[in-house]
Amino acid sequence: MSSLNAITPQAAPGSTIEHALQKSEARFRQVVESAPNAMVMIGPGGLIEMVNAQTERLFGYDRGELLHQPIEMLVPERFRRGHPAMRDQFFHNPHSRPMGAGRDLYALRKDGSEFPVEIGLNPIETDEGTKVLSSILDLSARKRMEERFRQVVESAPNAMVMVNGNGRIEMVNAQAERVFGYARDEMLGQPIEMLVPERARATHPDKRAGFFAHPTSRPMGAGRDLFGRRKDGSEFAVEIGLNPIETDEGKMVLSAIVDISDRKQKEERINAALKEKDLLLGEIHHRVKNNLQIIYSLLDLQAARISDRSVIEGLRESQNRIRSMALIHQALYQSKDFARVDFSTFIHTLAPTLITSYDLDPSRLNLVIEADQVLLPINDAIPCGLILNELVTNTLKHAFPAEHQASGASEIRIGLKTELAESQVCLSVSDNGVGLPDNLDLQTSDTLGLQLVQLLAAQLKGRLSINRRNPTAFTLQFPARSGQAEPFKP
Repeated sequence: MSSLNAITPQAAPGSTIEHALQKSEARFRQVVESAPNAMVMIGPGGLIEMVNAQTERLFGYDRGELLHQPIEMLVPERFRRGHPAMRDQFFHNPHSRPMGAGRDLYALRKDGSEFPVEIGLNPIETDEGTKVLSSILDLSARKRMEERFRQVVESAPNAMVMVNGNGRIEMVNAQAERVFGYARDEMLGQPIEMLVPERARATHPDKRAGFFAHPTSRPMGAGRDLFGRRKDGSEFAVEIGLNPIETDEGKMVLSAIVDISDRKQKEERINAALKEKDLLLGEIHHRVKNNLQIIYSLLDLQAARISDRSVIEGLRESQNRIRSMALIHQALYQSKDFARVDFSTFIHTLAPTLITSYDLDPSRLNLVIEADQVLLPINDAIPCGLILNELVTNTLKHAFPAEHQASGASEIRIGLKTELAESQVCLSVSDNGVGLPDNLDLQTSDTLGLQLVQLLAAQLKGRLSINRRNPTAFTLQFPARSGQAEPFKP
């Protein structure tokens, strides 16, 4: 090859110039030889004048098989006829540029196989005239990746739409055609706003630009209801996931679009059914509470016609039990949670009511309630409420005789807590009264109240323990139902 004017030293006398040219040419050949891409130089006649080792590896020819051969030997047969004219056109107006911009280019190996390539053309000025140095990059691996990507997108169960930085649709899959009702050709190259309802189109470009300014994989419009628009103009609810994609043409965004119309309709039906159920349950609990209050009033009327103190006492205790159940239903009705009762609120309501019903002087009786806010399922709340009623009633009746009250202030303490480590609910009622008789045995007691406590504790699968005096205390522990009895969370 002749010396290259492009790298000729500016000043060197005599034979020194020739030496400098040879060194420059040698450096040039070294650069070409060590290039990571295949490099091929041809002259105006289209003959190959120089190749590097990477060209031999890529095309499968030895160097001697390539030199002085037409460049068309590396071009697939179907492109050879038009190649000389394109080559002449480049030599007529030589400048560095990619070959075949916008077209898929292919090269031909010695074994006859074709492979996709990307070619850069660079004119080189030499003493023998203009030559062209071609840099050839094998795109086979990239094309395989692109094809796999397209297959994944095409087979995705959701509509997939890829948009470039200008908001134009670059790619869609078959599911996008089905969801939006457009043929693929009708969407490609069009603004993405064609798939957006008209009322949202004005603001969409700014939101799109905001995403491209800070691209991250995320759901679109988090917390907002999103809608797509079909070809027929109908709208439908969607969920959209945005994923930035780096491509040779720049950053793009791949959107995964899920039609959630059916889900929305089902959610609306479920919400309507739940609302209707809540109203029905609320009405049921309201009616139960009212009916219990009616029974309470009937017993009150009956007590007014009776003079026997023991019978009146029995009726009053029955009234208190009925009121306890009515208060639980009232708590359910007011809380709007018809599965669980805030039992601490129930305690704060029931205990003062019982004290009032026994005509005790509040100034001589100190009531202390230490209750965590615990939610109990209705099937636990009713027996637990009745147990509390019996224990407090028993204390009010027997713990503070007149002589004891005269000696100082009386105190009743009610405790409620959850022991999370053991998944237990603990209810306690204690007093500083006279204590329980040593001969009292709960298992054999013939009093209705204590028998009820035993039966209801067994119903709760609980354990009842007693401290007879100093202080007198009844403690009930029963298992918290999984997912139902738990600390209250406002």
